[in-house]
Amino acid sequence: MLTSFNWCISLFCLFFFFFFKLFYYDYYFYVLFNIYSILHLPCPDLSRKSEVTDLRSQLRQLAGSRAPGADDAKRDLFKKVISNMTIGIDVSSLFGEMVMCSATSDIVLKKMCYLYVGNYAKVNPDLALLTINFLQRDCKDDDPMIRGLALRSLCSLRVANLVEYLVGPLGSGLKDNNSYVRTVAVIGVVKLYHISASTCLDADFPATLKHLMLNDPDTQVVANCLSALQEIWTLESTSSEEAAKERETLVSKPVIYYLLNRIKEFSEWAQCLVLELVAKYIPSDNSEIFDIMNLLEDRLQHANGAVVLATSKVFLHLTLSMADVHQQVYERIKAPLLTQVSAGSPEQSYAVLSHLHLLVMRAPYIFSSDYKHFYCQYNEPSYVKKLKLEMLTAVANESNTYDIVTELCEYAANVDIPIARESIRAVGKIALQQYDVNAIVDRLLQFLEMEKDYVTCEALVNITSLPARYP
Repeated sequence: MLTSFNWCISLFCLFFFFFFKLFYYDYYFYVLFNIYSILHLPCPDLSRKSEVTDLRSQLRQLAGSRAPGADDAKRDLFKKVISNMTIGIDVSSLFGEMVMCSATSDIVLKKMCYLYVGNYAKVNPDLALLTINFLQRDCKDDDPMIRGLALRSLCSLRVANLVEYLVGPLGSGLKDNNSYVRTVAVIGVVKLYHISASTCLDADFPATLKHLMLNDPDTQVVANCLSALQEIWTLESTSSEEAAKERETLVSKPVIYYLLNRIKEFSEWAQCLVLELVAKYIPSDNSEIFDIMNLLEDRLQHANGAVVLATSKVFLHLTLSMADVHQQVYERIKAPLLTQVSAGSPEQSYAVLSHLHLLVMRAPYIFSSDYKHFYCQYNEPSYVKKLKLEMLTAVANESNTYDIVTELCEYAANVDIPIARESIRAVGKIALQQYDVNAIVDRLLQFLEMEKDYVTCEALVNITSLPARYP
């Protein structure tokens, strides 16, 4: 009842102050906003509404204008509309005006208009119908950039009722002379599949993508086709045997060799995609394994860490059944991986270290001579230091125990308390491995002299565990 009463009072005030505004305009807004604040009612944002109204009138004036400077004026208005949209203000009422002003060859205006259209088409499918004509028209523009942008925006509408309008532009885009348009069209096929799988399959787009993958001169188009086919056939294989067979053809010898022969032309992302596919391939004999490894040898020297890791994965997978060669692969990939640890950001170092950690756990003796690569740097994050401490513990042996324990003792004075604790635990673990136990016990006893409670406690815990091992 109280809420209804408040709204009645609010309506009364609006009618009263309408007449009050005619005679005392200067005081109108001041009194009105004070009434709303007293009654704790939502106050109408009149300034925003008037701003949207002003934008509408200005857009209508510029719609279809070919006057000099019209595109610059449109840019300013479009920027205001996009700015309002990004902060959450509803400017969907300007949809018609924005579409009318998009009839221009200015790419910047096109991009802003497509951004606006894509944002409101998802929440209001009825408005999306207004964009079909001008997007289809732009898909036939002379400028390949506009064709590609229009096709991308058309496929991004994600409205089930409009899939019939996507088939024609996508078919034309896949046959376009420009590689950018073909690249966009390939991704558009995946979007169409997620909107309506039956429409995508009925149009026979997967077969077109396969043909492009094996014949297109542009490597980015080839990579996009590979990614699209993997996604479509993986999803379809759960309900279709034919799709499962098609997916298996991607790891056939002709396809794998075709992609490997062109791998140097691909981007870094595409190389990782191809290498991931190669890792699933099962060679027919040992000679084929060595051919593939020789072909990928230079990929281990690549500057990108993801490519190096993907190549290492291929080498390890191919040699699983060859024990001697598998150990040699460890030796071969060790240097590139250690280089990547210190070459990139902390996040990249952690990713590479995580892979190295698995290798160290499998064959610690191979990395025993490279233990200094696992020393902690003062500016490294804690998660990197913790992983390095585990690896130092694993690679410790009779020849490097003294150096490793000496380094670990330095970390006990670290300002990072968890790392200091981990370093003392690492010393205790090494002591349990029977490497120069007496010297390590002396180091643990020295920790008891440090005036830090957490160091003393951790040292006592590790010392008490030694008599059980060495009675």
